[in-house]
Amino acid sequence: MMLTAPPRLLLVHAHPDDESLWTGGTIARYAAAGVQVTLVTCTLGEEGEIIPESLAQLGADAADQLGGYRVAELRAACAALGVSDHRYLGGMGRWRDSGMAGTAANAHPRAFAAGDPDEQTAALSAILADVKPQVVVTYGPDGGYGHPDHIRAHDVTAAAVETCPDVQRLYYAVVSEQAVADGLAALAGVELPYRLPDPGELPVVADADITTTVAIGDHLPAKLRALSAHATQVGVWQGDDGAVAYALSNGIAQPVLDSEFYVLASGSGPVESDLFGGLAPVEHVGADR
Repeated sequence: MMLTAPPRLLLVHAHPDDESLWTGGTIARYAAAGVQVTLVTCTLGEEGEIIPESLAQLGADAADQLGGYRVAELRAACAALGVSDHRYLGGMGRWRDSGMAGTAANAHPRAFAAGDPDEQTAALSAILADVKPQVVVTYGPDGGYGHPDHIRAHDVTAAAVETCPDVQRLYYAVVSEQAVADGLAALAGVELPYRLPDPGELPVVADADITTTVAIGDHLPAKLRALSAHATQVGVWQGDDGAVAYALSNGIAQPVLDSEFYVLASGSGPVESDLFGGLAPVEHVGADR
């Protein structure tokens, strides 16, 4: 007999913490609704800048143990968000964080951005063939802010999606210019432990280019727990009045928004507020009883 399978969402992110920063509320929302959420992480984030001074010796310029530490952070974040299936592209540690463009880490023999794109695409294609997601999420062609690993994650995902007929929609996670402006305006009169960004300092896209706005207000607690799990990379601040902000190692305040934003890269349908909007339930053959 034919049974209805749960919808399947697959996200491809470059480093641990990207899943929470870019799409944490979306993951939590769809996981809570019964969607099978698969997260693919491409590296262990070995080149990340460490915020707590007590953990500084984990860094790539010291013991070089940050990647292993971030595995535990990511595991805690996935639990907070409700990720039901987490995988490392090519296996844990196959590819390494390439660091920012122009750094020595770009030349590491396992650097993700310098790896064989055909091998990486084949690894992701195998995951897609196994999971058979209807919806895939990654970054746009610029990686969101130009990081080499984000750009390679986009390239590999775009190529792998072409091999999987089950994928009906590909989205790019982006940040709304207007939502960030409104969020920063709300923080302007608040005493923060971080500095507010200068104009143009945060990577945003024009709202006219955004196709999909996913409301995540009910799932902000899960997103905040996930962000807090990535303590080597993210600082989270909550004010007595309910204001919430976070900062990376650069100490620049960013508002925690009640929506997350996407650009539909391929596929069609009523996607204004739902990544799965209008998609028919997926059926599969089950055993007769």
